[in-house]
Amino acid sequence: MSDIQQTNTDRSLGEAQLVKNCLAGKAESQELLYRRYASKMFGVCLRYAKNKMEAEDIMQEGFIKVFQNLKNFRCDGSLEGWVRRIMVNTAINYYKSNLKYLQTLDIDDCSNRDSVSVEATDNISLKTLLTLIQKLPEGYRMVFNLYVIEGYSHREIADSLGISENTSKSQLSRARKVLQDKLKTINAVCYEQIA
Repeated sequence: MSDIQQTNTDRSLGEAQLVKNCLAGKAESQELLYRRYASKMFGVCLRYAKNKMEAEDIMQEGFIKVFQNLKNFRCDGSLEGWVRRIMVNTAINYYKSNLKYLQTLDIDDCSNRDSVSVEATDNISLKTLLTLIQKLPEGYRMVFNLYVIEGYSHREIADSLGISENTSKSQLSRARKVLQDKLKTINAVCYEQIA
């Protein structure tokens, strides 16, 4: 079968049939499920990880969980959303199991800072922004991703990570401050290079 025919077959196989085939032990369907979602899920894992190797570990563990729990997928939502939730939960568990020192701050210690202008973020690439997020301290990175990207509330973050809501709020505030400072530095460098 040619690559074009294979791609068309891959697209035409619906989620329900794909899940059914995977549960029946069909290796080609299992491979298809992995290929269909791997690149997007790697992007999700990369946001939570310190580096590519850690993201690969999280994604591998996440896909193991996907295949182990595929029988629980009810087909009432999208398969991609279900897989994504597993990846996020795997990243949270990875973080919690590898947590040595959690830097906690009280929300009262944080003050409002100037926000970064839209122009500052327009001058950087998505890759650069991802790199900045990856360089955040672990607690900051987890809270930032869960709150900003995934849309979790501070209560949900606190429950997931085993921290207080105030700690979640303070870590988000600190993460934003660190990112703003880095963005200002990048923006200043870009401005100097243009001038």
